[in-house]
Amino acid sequence: MILGLIIIFLFVLFLPFSVRAIEENLEMFLFFMGLLAVFVSGVYSEALFLKAASDPINIAFAVFIAGLFFKWFQNQLENGITKISRMIPFRLFCALVVIILGLISSVITAIIAALVLVLITSSLQLERTSQIKLVVLACFSIGLGASLTPIGEPLSTIAISKLNEDFFFLVRLVGGEIFAAILLFGILAALFVSPPKPQSKATDGLHTQNENYGEIFIRSLKIYFFVMGLTFLGAGFEPIINKYIVGLDPSTLYWINILSAVLDNATLAAAEISPAMSHDTVQAILLGLLISGGMLVPGNIPNIISAGKLQISSKEWAKFGLPIGFVFMLGYFVVLMLIQ
Repeated sequence: MILGLIIIFLFVLFLPFSVRAIEENLEMFLFFMGLLAVFVSGVYSEALFLKAASDPINIAFAVFIAGLFFKWFQNQLENGITKISRMIPFRLFCALVVIILGLISSVITAIIAALVLVLITSSLQLERTSQIKLVVLACFSIGLGASLTPIGEPLSTIAISKLNEDFFFLVRLVGGEIFAAILLFGILAALFVSPPKPQSKATDGLHTQNENYGEIFIRSLKIYFFVMGLTFLGAGFEPIINKYIVGLDPSTLYWINILSAVLDNATLAAAEISPAMSHDTVQAILLGLLISGGMLVPGNIPNIISAGKLQISSKEWAKFGLPIGFVFMLGYFVVLMLIQ
């Protein structure tokens, strides 16, 4: 069983970078890998299938409705965003996009924040490299910010529930670290994202086109199977997590949670977090999961939505997301060691 799960993990980690057909159909690939994982580990059940089938409904529906909204009002919204971006310095505008989306994602949910990000970035006529950098930095910010309240994303809901804490517990526990990270990602956006060149055609392939209804439906369906696949993957790997990972010390858990780059961080949180843990241990677990979630496309729902909509490949995302993520992982590890 263990060997089979290790092989599945390696497939999930490396095949999207090396096989173009898999990269272009990442959602269905993860679905089939998740289904395979639950059979290999022997945890498949009717109850698990029903849970995996029901979990993505709200997310897929939100993506579909937002897709319709953007189709109907895309031109007006793009014109409005363009006007606002011209009213203030461009680099300040990029920083504010990253910071504000990160902060409000805990209220409007990570999914809606990602869809707003897609609309903004597709309106700016950026060169490809700059647009990718803006999207990756903003998705790091959204993934972190959405964790501050139980309504932002599943991870925070699970953490609050398992620890039997109040609505603002995560703000108190990791709020300072997350606010600082969001601010840093905004500063990096101001530094790394270059203004569009006059009459530039460099956005080739990244500027969103007005989709037809079939394309909107298919994207929503892909998101549905993506989330379903993540649920299966998390359940399939849970026996290994419970046996080899849960009892480790906080610093080791922090680095092991880099698995969140390819596995659902909510499922990892559900498997690892216990009311018996100290707040310092929970803090280390959460920060490891949240920071690494932005490093690769499968790591977070905002990543998969933005990459799919803006046609950002797994290689393009990793080229910028991995080094940024490692730097933040290392920086926050030092901080945790100093304060604990």
